Amino acid sequence: MLKIDTTTSLNNGKEMPLFGLGVYQVEEKGDSCYNAVRWALDAGYRSIDTAKLYANESAVGRAVRDSGIPRDQVFVTTKLWNTDHGYDNTLKAYDKSLATLDLDYIDLYLVHYPVFGPRLETWKAMEEISQLSSCHAIGVSNYMPQHMNELLANCTIPPAVNQIELSPYNFKYRNEIVTLCRSNNIQLEAYCPLTRAKKLADPKLVVMAQKYGKTTAQILVRWALEEQIVVIPKSSNKGRIEENANVFDFEISKEDMETLNGFDEQLITSWDPTDAP
Repeated sequence: MLKIDTTTSLNNGKEMPLFGLGVYQVEEKGDSCYNAVRWALDAGYRSIDTAKLYANESAVGRAVRDSGIPRDQVFVTTKLWNTDHGYDNTLKAYDKSLATLDLDYIDLYLVHYPVFGPRLETWKAMEEISQLSSCHAIGVSNYMPQHMNELLANCTIPPAVNQIELSPYNFKYRNEIVTLCRSNNIQLEAYCPLTRAKKLADPKLVVMAQKYGKTTAQILVRWALEEQIVVIPKSSNKGRIEENANVFDFEISKEDMETLNGFDEQLITSWDPTDAP
């Protein structure tokens, strides 16, 4: 049985929790983000995913510092935004995020989106960043096969992680990039694993949840864990943060996993970089 602090080994030897909290659209003002991170850490979460775009890095860093949990037990991810691509800009953006977080290091720094044009130049800076004591791993987000193949053909250090939208409702649709990442030892990480609530009332999923005595959200989180996909459900609600973490006391059978994967309908609830150049 998986524990809440179960980790996966990245291709650079670092350990990353399989389960964490996403804070996209969780506002920094009014302590909404700060409280969400504190509640998550109190509930046993040990991974927090933020980004420059989210404008809440400061609150994340403060919550991690105030939690009293040793820094080496909390995995913090942030991301390079599209307007900061290019070699020099990437180096500056990393320093800015590190300062805004006010932490000694960043566990994982991701390229947020495969911006056309400077992305190979950007990756050269990412490789340099990965050699700093203040950065433990680098990776990408929203990279589809054309972006990943280009990167793998030109990099010295491959990405440790590819964070993309994944759920049973698009898993087969994403088969090519899933297979590519797995064959190159690149850890998959799922954002929007709860389909932005679009499928939480799906009768097929409701039946599955009833079978296991769980909520539909918990089934979707557990599905990702069974697939060995890092999963970062987003919430700023204390009850839902705790609910999303209550997925380590059951397992989904192989047959039911196959059923869940049959739910695929090419659902993308965020941006879709499938055809991005």
